[in-house]
Amino acid sequence: MSDLAAGIERYLTELRVRNASPHTLRNYTTDLERFAAYFTPKDAEPPTPAEFTPLLLREWLSHLYGEGLSTVSIRRKLAAVRSLFDFLAREGTIPTNIARLVKTPKAPKHLPSVPTAEQTNTLLDDIAAGKLERALPERDLLIFELLYGCGLRISELVGLNLEDFDRSEQWIRVRGKGRKERQVPYGGKAAAALDAYMATRQAQVGEHGLLLNRFGKRLSDRGARDIVKLYSTMLAGDSSLHPHSLRHAFATHLLSDGADLRSIQELLGHSRLATTQKYTQVSLTDLMRVYDDAHPKARKKTAS
Repeated sequence: MSDLAAGIERYLTELRVRNASPHTLRNYTTDLERFAAYFTPKDAEPPTPAEFTPLLLREWLSHLYGEGLSTVSIRRKLAAVRSLFDFLAREGTIPTNIARLVKTPKAPKHLPSVPTAEQTNTLLDDIAAGKLERALPERDLLIFELLYGCGLRISELVGLNLEDFDRSEQWIRVRGKGRKERQVPYGGKAAAALDAYMATRQAQVGEHGLLLNRFGKRLSDRGARDIVKLYSTMLAGDSSLHPHSLRHAFATHLLSDGADLRSIQELLGHSRLATTQKYTQVSLTDLMRVYDDAHPKARKKTAS
């Protein structure tokens, strides 16, 4: 095993010890293995960690651009490499983290696509009405009620356990990014969906996960995504709707109805208010659209 591969393995071991989420581990493992593969010639050893230079890393970034990767993907891969070199510097394998000398590519600013409150509620009403025949309709409805009603990330949703619910006070303990915990309230419709689902839930012995697949085991991240895509395509006719669209809708609709930004930040589990502030831009965009459509001074004059 090369020095670089050994350093990557030690770093991934540390992430496991620190209880990093499965999502983080999966992405960092893939990104760092591909990073090492790029610098490993056939029948030769890659550079040792101490031999890396900012120029080498910029060459690697140029290769990623050449492969057509999005700026968001490249930023994630560079973040993984920076974290690796941070670890190697802390343990003394390298004198300093040279990856911090490489500039992060600027990500394009895109406002999240958000379904309207009417579109979202129509979809949930159609699911509740059983318009799509499914083996586990109660579970499917609960997925949507928690994603939209609580603004959960998909990883947070599938990570919920039975003991995370205070059903008398209607609170959920949610484990977010970096294993940070927060309490999120849930409303009457989500409570009714939870009661209906619990009456039908059939789990294998010892399974504490809330949402289960047809075998009685915890529903996977991919399984939950597929369920959202199926309903969105079949009932809403929108295959682009994904779990994070419902999280965006949760935040945007709260803001539109007068909720303050700090409260929304707490509910979403954002560590920085700036992350939450993008929803103000979405709301302003919606307001401008309403103004353009409805206000007589905004309408273009038609030719006489």
